[in-house]
Amino acid sequence: MDEYSRFVDWDKMDSSLQSQDVKELTCPELPELKQLARQGYWAKNHSLRAKVYHKLLSNIPCRTVTPDANVYRDIVVKIIGKRSGSSLPLPEFVDDTLVPTYCLNAEGIGAVRKIILCIANQFPDISFCPALPSVVALLLHYSKDEAECFEQVCRILACNDPSKRLIDQTFLAFESSCMTFGDLANKYCQAAHKLMVAVSEDVLEVYSDWQRWLFGELPMVYVARVFDVLLVEGYKVLYRVALALLKFFRKVRGGQPMKSDSIQQDIRMFVRDIAKSVPPEKLLEKAFAVRLFSRKEIQLLQMANEKALQQKGITVKQKRQNVHLAVHAENFKSEIVSVKEMRDIWSWIPERFALCQPLLLFTTSEHGCSLSRFYSHSEGHEPTLLLIKTTAKEVCGAYLSTDWSERRRGGSTLSFFGTGECFVFRLKPEVERYEWVIIKHPELAKPGSETENHTSPSSSTLSSGSAPSHSSDHLSPFLSARHFKLPSKTASMFMAGSSECIIIGGGDGQALYLDADLNHGRTSHCNTFNNQPLCSESFQISLLEVWGFLDTMNG
Repeated sequence: MDEYSRFVDWDKMDSSLQSQDVKELTCPELPELKQLARQGYWAKNHSLRAKVYHKLLSNIPCRTVTPDANVYRDIVVKIIGKRSGSSLPLPEFVDDTLVPTYCLNAEGIGAVRKIILCIANQFPDISFCPALPSVVALLLHYSKDEAECFEQVCRILACNDPSKRLIDQTFLAFESSCMTFGDLANKYCQAAHKLMVAVSEDVLEVYSDWQRWLFGELPMVYVARVFDVLLVEGYKVLYRVALALLKFFRKVRGGQPMKSDSIQQDIRMFVRDIAKSVPPEKLLEKAFAVRLFSRKEIQLLQMANEKALQQKGITVKQKRQNVHLAVHAENFKSEIVSVKEMRDIWSWIPERFALCQPLLLFTTSEHGCSLSRFYSHSEGHEPTLLLIKTTAKEVCGAYLSTDWSERRRGGSTLSFFGTGECFVFRLKPEVERYEWVIIKHPELAKPGSETENHTSPSSSTLSSGSAPSHSSDHLSPFLSARHFKLPSKTASMFMAGSSECIIIGGGDGQALYLDADLNHGRTSHCNTFNNQPLCSESFQISLLEVWGFLDTMNG
């Protein structure tokens, strides 16, 4: 047995990891280190992985005063006394039901609780950290003693480099990361997201499990491989792996009947038994095949979600948690969509606005078909949701990120605005959502306009009408044109309005045009690979509604 085997039950762990001959790891540059971590280089030998962990954790930039192994030796007897480790109650900031044993022996299982209680003593600022038991249990496999494991976990918690963020330590950070994961799943796992919408009333509640998949349900060998890369590349890796788990769940289980009463339980069971269908190498391969946003853009999205929670006063975990709001049936009434259909739409919008309730601002059945009245009722609200029902009983609409008052910035000229979060959708005859597009209708834009000007990627990513100067807090984090393969100066050309018409563009080339009296419209799909247009090429409007987003938690 090597010096890192004190807490390992080798009957549960792959004993071949002790005997495999792997060269010692030198000090490669970061790109090479990333490749070695992704390929599982040090996963092939238990002792080598322990030494690599020690080296990586020792290099984490930390607070000036960070508890070390000597601190643990000083405080453990005072805090634990003569109590048995396995019976120790855990602090409230962790979930006592999610303390994995992995491949630990009896001594290791008790040591996990002792270390967590000593960490709680040294980090009074930690208010919510459900991933901590998993991190402690994992590192204990690769530690010489409890004190060394304590020091390594403390370095993770005391990291003061924003680019090296590793685990959430507050409810605000955790909850906003769940919202961010929901936004990313909405964009990068549309097939799986569609399945979640179909089988659950509250999609965010399902996505709030994403860290549990990683730090509660994944088998030891998978968690260790994820942790290898996490220490090298940071928090973004967790999003990647969770998205890969969601993709594999949909692929493996999508066509099968549910095995439990809820989709949450089904996903947990799938992740727990993932070894039956997906090896660790395939999981990481799928994770790094996702063309995810940059770290900076994900941080912007996380900040936007944190701010939304703070503005609603959601900063600590409540005994009666009421974060994941759905569309309330008793308060919702639309002549165009049902409660279920509105909940489906709500699952597509950015998570920070999904906390709000729909508020009817304008309807042709009550306010008439005046475009000026449409503007007067819609202005001052950001974002808004447009719903249209045609005389042919087709239903379509658009999520619009920007206040309609922005149309005035172009003066009398038809001026485009909006952000990359805008999209159009169809509900009937079939449900479909379309994102990221530029309107390519020369007849709807002035001659020589930027819609035909394909500028270089080095140009500014914001056109003059892209965002309201008075509401920078609401700007979409997704403003970089290079991620959507769009000409940079037209990246924000999604919506436009004048006294004569409204133009809305959506993904896959979908475009929607409404006339001045809100009685007629037309739609087109510019790309040849579209299956169906948004609705009839030329249609008559039966009903039109505009919905705002009411922050019920702030009155």
